[in-house]
Amino acid sequence: VGIGYDVHRLVAGRVLFLGGVEFGFDRGLLGHSDGDVALHAAMDALLGAASLGDIGQLFPPGDPRYANVRSVELLRRVAQLVVDQGWHIGHLDLMIIAEEPRLGPRVPEMRRVISQTIGIAPERVSIKATTNEGLGFIGRGEGIAALAVAELIPGDPSNDRAGTSTGEERRG
Repeated sequence: VGIGYDVHRLVAGRVLFLGGVEFGFDRGLLGHSDGDVALHAAMDALLGAASLGDIGQLFPPGDPRYANVRSVELLRRVAQLVVDQGWHIGHLDLMIIAEEPRLGPRVPEMRRVISQTIGIAPERVSIKATTNEGLGFIGRGEGIAALAVAELIPGDPSNDRAGTSTGEERRG
């Protein structure tokens, strides 16, 4: 199990990407890449669960190769690295904290994009959205944060019956 966290400032002149999905919003997240806090938190959770460091080590923020890169591409590389180390992804749970834009209607699309990117069933990707109730920098609309928890399972994912097995069957 690994945990990830990320936060970025909202600024004018940038496109907003969250969970790999483009949002039509008046500001985007400031970052070396596209600033997608949800995917950055997810990557750190996956890397942490596999004891492979963090995204700053893997994709250094000063490296020009990653300037404005889409985070879905980085997530795809992280998922492959995890698989190459003998793991498969059991579940990914994300919490996005933002005052705006409204995220709920786009959650199914984010789940689909993430699940396709990391190669698991959409039912094994959970995304929740909440606000900061007007408190702090997030509450003032200055930034967006995300938390993630990832569960990795050792071995061959084909033993998982295409992502439909329950915990009881795996232990069983």
